[in-house]
Amino acid sequence: MNKKIEKEIGNNIRKIRESVGMTQDTLSTKLQLKGCDITRSAVAKIEVGQRHLYPDEIILIKEILATDFDSIFYGVK
Repeated sequence: MNKKIEKEIGNNIRKIRESVGMTQDTLSTKLQLKGCDITRSAVAKIEVGQRHLYPDEIILIKEILATDFDSIFYGVK
């Protein structure tokens, strides 16, 4: 996958997460409770574009952060 795109998506997720007042640890815990084995460290790597996302992870992040796919992929307008 394109590194620039991974960084942009990760940055968008970070902004959304911060806008709802959620920590990386809380996001990883909520993902784990839904069956997605992601640590806080993995969330940090996703947010800086060092780890790519799988489709099921994107869907769960969207649900947990109560956002939409456009905000994840293109940023909050």
